[in-house]
Amino acid sequence: MHRRDFLRTGGAFTGGVTLTGCLETLGFQTKSAWRDPPLVKNRPNAVYYPAYVEEMGMYGMATDGDYRFALMYSFPHRFWNVTGQTGNKVVVHSDDSLHIMVSLWDLKTETVLPADIQMTIKKDGKTVTNRVPWPMLSQNMGFHYGDNISLDGEGSYTATLQVSSVQTKQTGAFASRFTKQGSVDIPFKFDTDEVYGLQFRRLGEKQGTRGAIEPMMKNVPAGRAPKPKSLPGRMIGTKTSGDADFVVTLLEGANRFTENETPYVAVSPRTPYNRIVLPRMSLSATLKRKGSTIANGSLAPSLDPELDMHYGMPLKDVQSGDTLQITVDSPPQLARHDGYETAFMKMPPMTFTV
Repeated sequence: MHRRDFLRTGGAFTGGVTLTGCLETLGFQTKSAWRDPPLVKNRPNAVYYPAYVEEMGMYGMATDGDYRFALMYSFPHRFWNVTGQTGNKVVVHSDDSLHIMVSLWDLKTETVLPADIQMTIKKDGKTVTNRVPWPMLSQNMGFHYGDNISLDGEGSYTATLQVSSVQTKQTGAFASRFTKQGSVDIPFKFDTDEVYGLQFRRLGEKQGTRGAIEPMMKNVPAGRAPKPKSLPGRMIGTKTSGDADFVVTLLEGANRFTENETPYVAVSPRTPYNRIVLPRMSLSATLKRKGSTIANGSLAPSLDPELDMHYGMPLKDVQSGDTLQITVDSPPQLARHDGYETAFMKMPPMTFTV
């Protein structure tokens, strides 16, 4: 297979020494580097620069209706699954061939879509693996789906990627879309030399400091939330919890989210630095006036062309000077790569003044 559309990580970060090369040129035994890559010591409970960055390769893209898929790969590497408020490290196993990554987005708007993806990989017509890849956050890719997988040696494979529909509430121009199944086949060739040849870059002084590298995909959206100034409605404010930024806006008068001009509050959580959306959270809101509770309830996860992935609810009786408390009932149930695994876990309530 020819190497194609690789997502290069060349160049250095300002303020730190960077070593770049494939695993062998950096003195690593390939599989030992996969199984135990460097990990920052004394990691902050926040987003931080990881100890290393690895290159990604592109196997292909395909479209079915409104859905656009991309299939990418890199070294097998550790990640952390999240259950409730607990992160559990997933280690690399000796038979892992590569880390497979899937991105899913709307072809028209390039909005990254929260959904469940079924992935079946076959070789010579025989199923090698059949699984639902984890929804994930990484600094390289933003929001995507991925897992470490074992393949049946080198050769030609076909990955079938399926999405049944987007289950999140959809509004505006999205209301009648993403309701049907999408399915694509992406053929690829697995060549261990290509995986071994991917660039592996150690970060220097920046590793472990607060910050994040820029997503590095070409022609693949990372899932960035809109800038606060571009959100519709009256901006209430931005506050931080668990190192995530929460932007709150209030849509008053006639709007597409409620009937009878009932105001609608929208909460848009995102990562710091890169504004990556944070789906799969549970949020609730309490509206108070002079110490008395006026309204409370759960914020529904929703997908909108202007608000993107957000959480919202109607507020029938809201006045200037009221206080709005946003509570994170469950942090993002997303697997995380290095640099995100310690953030977005303990997330105290936030209070805004309307």
